[in-house]
Amino acid sequence: MKEFEFMLAPMEGITDPEFRELCYRKGADSTFTEMAMIAALSRNNQSTLEKIKITDAVPTYIQLIGANEDYLETFLKAFKPVPGFMGFNLNLGCPSPNMINKGFGSALMKRLSKVNRLVRIIKDHDYPVSIKLRLGMNNYEKKKKIYLNLINEVDADFYVVHAKHGKQAKSSLSDFSIYEGCVATGKVIIANGDIKTREHIKFLRSVGVRGAMIGRPAIKKPNIFKKLKKGDS
Repeated sequence: MKEFEFMLAPMEGITDPEFRELCYRKGADSTFTEMAMIAALSRNNQSTLEKIKITDAVPTYIQLIGANEDYLETFLKAFKPVPGFMGFNLNLGCPSPNMINKGFGSALMKRLSKVNRLVRIIKDHDYPVSIKLRLGMNNYEKKKKIYLNLINEVDADFYVVHAKHGKQAKSSLSDFSIYEGCVATGKVIIANGDIKTREHIKFLRSVGVRGAMIGRPAIKKPNIFKKLKKGDS
C-alpha cells in the first residue's frame, strides 16, 4: 500500500471490470469489485464469478459478503489468484434490510468472534484481508463506538471506514470527526464517504488516515482521482 492510497469504492451494478479499469487509468491506485455473495461463489455461480473477474492486471480487491465459514473455505480452496489481485475485503457495512436480515453486512459488526474467524480463514490461505465497515447499524451503535471495538479486536490488514451509520440516508453527510479516533487504534484506516475535494484529502492526511475511498463522485467524474492528487477540487 502507498503512503496514501486512492481507492475506487465497490458499487453494486457499477464497478465492473471496465469501470474499474477506467478509474485506474484516471488515477485510482486500487479498485474494488462489486460485493459477491460467499455462498454463491462456493457453488461456482457464474454470474457471481463474473463480478470478481479481474482483467488487464488492474489492482483489484475482491469484496465478499456473507458469514458462513464452510462456504468461505470451499470457495478459497478453489480460488486461483490472477495478476492484479490485491486481496479480499469483507463487507461489514451494507445496510440493506435484505442483508441485515441474513445477518450479513453491518449486522456482523458486533459479532467479533465470527468476524475474526472469517479473517483467519482468509489469512490461513495466505491472502491479504481488509474490512469495510460503517459506524454501526444506527445512531445508538455509533454513539457506543462499536466501530472502534471492531477495529481494535479484529486483525485485518486495513479498515475502510464509511463515516455514516446504517440508518443514514445517502444524502446525509459523513462524520469526518470520527477518523482521529479510528487512527488512534494504531490500525491502517482508509476513509470513505463524501470525499470530494483536496481540502478533504488534506484533513484526512493531517489526522493520519492512510487513504481515501471514492465512490459516487467517480461515476460522473472518473478523473476525480487525478484531480485530487494534483490538488484540484
